[in-house]
Amino acid sequence: MSETELFPPPKAFSKRAHIKSRKEYEAIYRQSVKNPSKFWAEKAKQLHWFKKWKRVFRYTKKPFVKWFEGGKINVSYNCLDRHLSTARKNKAALIWEGEPGDSKTYTYQELHLEVCRFANVLKKHRIKKGDRVCIYLPMIPQLAIAMLACTRIGAIHSVVFGGFSANSLRNRIQDSRAKMLITSDGSFRKGKIIPLKKMADEALAECPSVKTVIVCRRTGQKIPMKRKRDRWWDEEIKAEDISDVCKPAEMDAEDPLFILYTSGTTGKPKGILHTTGGYLVYVYQTFKWIFDIQEEDTHWCTADIGWVTGHSYIVYGPLANGATSLMFEGVPNYPKPDRFWEIVEKYKVTLFYTAPTAIRSIKQEGNQWPKRHDLSSLRLLGSVGEPINPEAWLWYHKMIGNRKCPIVDTWWQTETGGVLITPLPGAIPTKPGSATLPFPGIVPDVLDEKGRRAKINEGGYLVIKKPWPAMARTVWGNPKRFKEIYFGKFPGVYLTGDNAKIDKDGYFWVTGRTDDVIKISGHRFGTAEVESALTAHPAVAEAAAVPIPHPIKGQGLYVFVTLDKGIKQTPHLKKALFRQVAKEIWGIPPPWRILRWLHYCSSRGSFKIAVSVDIKDSGENLKIEPLPA
Repeated sequence: MSETELFPPPKAFSKRAHIKSRKEYEAIYRQSVKNPSKFWAEKAKQLHWFKKWKRVFRYTKKPFVKWFEGGKINVSYNCLDRHLSTARKNKAALIWEGEPGDSKTYTYQELHLEVCRFANVLKKHRIKKGDRVCIYLPMIPQLAIAMLACTRIGAIHSVVFGGFSANSLRNRIQDSRAKMLITSDGSFRKGKIIPLKKMADEALAECPSVKTVIVCRRTGQKIPMKRKRDRWWDEEIKAEDISDVCKPAEMDAEDPLFILYTSGTTGKPKGILHTTGGYLVYVYQTFKWIFDIQEEDTHWCTADIGWVTGHSYIVYGPLANGATSLMFEGVPNYPKPDRFWEIVEKYKVTLFYTAPTAIRSIKQEGNQWPKRHDLSSLRLLGSVGEPINPEAWLWYHKMIGNRKCPIVDTWWQTETGGVLITPLPGAIPTKPGSATLPFPGIVPDVLDEKGRRAKINEGGYLVIKKPWPAMARTVWGNPKRFKEIYFGKFPGVYLTGDNAKIDKDGYFWVTGRTDDVIKISGHRFGTAEVESALTAHPAVAEAAAVPIPHPIKGQGLYVFVTLDKGIKQTPHLKKALFRQVAKEIWGIPPPWRILRWLHYCSSRGSFKIAVSVDIKDSGENLKIEPLPA
């Protein structure tokens, strides 16, 4: 595949797209970087503001910024209330498809009612503006409802991926000092039940800040409930003293919206803080243009809401646009490898957004699975989380898109809030494997070690030179760390941590990480997190983690482990070390039956653990091999 081969947008798609040609894109882009305040002010006017901003943008003290300062806005109001006076009132807002096949659809009116009632539950339990609420749920509707209810009253939500362990949950609650935890009795995972409440209780043993726990009924299993602390979601939301009406709080544009923890180069994940006005303006506009949303579309982003992709492009971006957003609990290959295509056919999905790992995994199963289903409703495909290799891109284009669907290969991060580099599907010819061009208002570049612009096709540091509305404001409780990590190497310039190159056509190609962060199935893990988990075991003297290429998951993980003097290698120790990593990082237990394939190198007193792991399938494909001579 040549880096010069272009796939132009289909003419029929461009004809009705929001941005119809590269010429139109370039005109918009020039204006957006020439006068960003004017550009973003125009986009912000599409939303509802209780009070207009006094200033679009300013630095407080570089690199710290404020957007739409003085403006008063509410995210919940923009995602729900403002649609109720339109024909969207009875339109499907959220379609939920559960793992066992159960499903539920909420119209905008129905979702508004649920959000208002749960917002009143929060207030009943003395949650107020600025309080942190931790959400530890599977992909069920209550997750989106809880997020929107927090935004309605000005509470700051912190969603923790339901696959994380009790220790990971504990660390995030302790760092944010959350006052409430929302969880469920359990979750489904490939037909098995994951005991979320049990892990939550284990975490909460060391989290005195949490005063109330709201528990959703999902699996029906019996669980212990702590008196005075634990409450059932359904009983709370249906209580007679809970009103259907909850006036939305008038939030300042720079008030905190959510904290989302992401891995870094040290053992402790960073609490990335996003604020209200700029984030909503940005995800609204990126969703509108990148996914070319039309009134009749059904949008399906397959991500988990525990990651930023789910925040921005399952919940806030789609609902602010009045779109129909599909929320899925499950995995692409259970109960069969055609689960994705079964859902596309069932709901006539038009916009489909998934990770390269999922694409490669499904491709490996064979073409017979997508061929069993009618995928003709699809009109746009998307890729997110990691660079997509050209072979997977072409299969996606031909087999899933029937050569008629543009592919938006999007690059962005937790810290950026929304997509920064992407094709606009009606305007930009695409190249398999390239994220193509910057979104309007975004000024990326590739620099060498000395901060000079890299030559054409020369790899270097991917940076963003100008601020944008959805950029993270700080690391929760640690602004010094925020400045050092993201602006320390090139002062005043945002360092993404990714390597990239720019080709002769100005297209961006993201090639990997520059730091000690590993991307497994599009999800970021710090090597230090894994190393710290292993060295916490009393038998381990040292551990070093490095990435390795993996054909399906993008990257795998090798960990070199040295045992303390006198410690013998036993089958029990093998299990213990895997469990140690699972306990510290992952909540989903690995399939230990694979251990019979493992082998030690007894002559060295050390061994390496090769882990090829999808975060949603923790522990699969584990093997221990002898160290090289």
